[in-house]
Amino acid sequence: MYYQPAGISRYTWHLLQALAELDSEDEFIVFQQRNHKSPLIQQANFRRATLFAPVHHRLEQSMLVAELLRFRLDLLHSTDFIPPLYSPVKSVITVHDLAFLHYPHFLTAASAAYYGQIDKAVSHAAHVIVPSEHTKQDLIAQLGVPGDRVSVIYEAANPLFGPLPVETTRQAVCAQYGLPERFVLAVGTIEPRKNINGLLHAFAHLRQKYALDDVGLAIAGGKGWLYDETLELIDKLGIGAGVHLLGRVPDEDLHRLYVAARCHIHPAYYEGFGLPPLEAMACGTPTIVSNVSSLPEVVGDAALLVDPHDTEEMAVAMHRLLTDDDLHAELSEKGLQRARVFSWQRAAQRTLEVYRTVVEARPIPSSRSATKTTPEQGL
Repeated sequence: MYYQPAGISRYTWHLLQALAELDSEDEFIVFQQRNHKSPLIQQANFRRATLFAPVHHRLEQSMLVAELLRFRLDLLHSTDFIPPLYSPVKSVITVHDLAFLHYPHFLTAASAAYYGQIDKAVSHAAHVIVPSEHTKQDLIAQLGVPGDRVSVIYEAANPLFGPLPVETTRQAVCAQYGLPERFVLAVGTIEPRKNINGLLHAFAHLRQKYALDDVGLAIAGGKGWLYDETLELIDKLGIGAGVHLLGRVPDEDLHRLYVAARCHIHPAYYEGFGLPPLEAMACGTPTIVSNVSSLPEVVGDAALLVDPHDTEEMAVAMHRLLTDDDLHAELSEKGLQRARVFSWQRAAQRTLEVYRTVVEARPIPSSRSATKTTPEQGL
C-alpha cells in the first residue's frame, strides 16, 4: 500500500486502521515518504518502508519501478490512482473522482500533467476501486473501463465524529473561533471546484433578503488555487464581518464545529464521494448538498439538495434550516441514520476481497462489480 500525505491521506489512514483490525495474518508493507517517519500502523504484520520517488513529479513513475524491485510484492495498492506503469507487480488503484476531466479549467499546469496519466493508469491496473456508483459509471463512460474491473467501495465518516451536547459544544467553539451563536459551516479546500465563491454569493443573498445579519459563515479548509480571488469577493460583497475563514483545523475541533453549526453546506460542482456531508450527518447536523455527481447518492433523503449554480436556491435552503426547527430536527435524525449505513470495517472487508481475488486471478463476484450498488446494500 502506497501512502503519501495529500488529499487522499484520510482515506488511506482510515482504510489502514480498518484493515489492521480485520487482518493479522497477511503481510502489509506501507510505503511512506522519507519525511513521514512515524509508522501509520503499529502491528506485527504491518511494516513501514521508505519511498524516495518525488510525489506528483515526472520522475515518480520510473523511480517507483526501480524502488519496488527491493520488495517481493504480490500486489500494490495505489490509493492516489497512479501505479508504476512498467512494474510486473499486479496493481489495484483507487480513483476518487474524475473532476479533472469534467473541469480541466480548474487545474494548474502541474496538476493537469499529473492527472493526464489517468488513461494509462486505468489500462495498466488489474482492478479499480471507486467510492461511489456515480464515479464507476463516470469511469466507464469517460475512459471505457470495463465494469467488471471496477468495484464500488463506499467510504465512511471518521469514527471520532458523532453527536455531542449541542449547547455546551457551541459555546466553547464560538468562544474559541470568534463565531456567532448561529453559523453555517462549510468544510473543504478553498478552490474553484468546491464552489466557495458561489456559496459566498448565496450567503450575501441570505443576509440581504432575509435580514439575517447575526448569522455567520464558517469555512474550515486550507488555501487552494485562486484563494486570493475568494478574499477579493468577500470584500466586494461586503460580507467580511460575517465570513470566518478558519483554515485547516484539527479533527477534534472539526468534530465540535460540525456539532455547533446550525447546518452544514457542501455546494461543490463535482465530488467522487463527498465526505464532509457524511461527517456532518454523523454528528447530527443537517446538511445541504449539490444535486450533482455522487452527492445525492451519499446523502439519500437525509439532506436538502440544491443546484450549485443557483445561489438563490442555496440561500433559501440555508434559510429553511436556520428558521424551521421541525425540518432541522427531521434531517438531523435522518442524517444520523444515513451515516450509520457507511462503515470503514465494511470498506476494509471489501478491499481485502479485491486484493485476494486479484492476487489469485479470480474474477470479482459479479453481484458486486458488474451491477449497480447502493450504500443500503452495505458495501
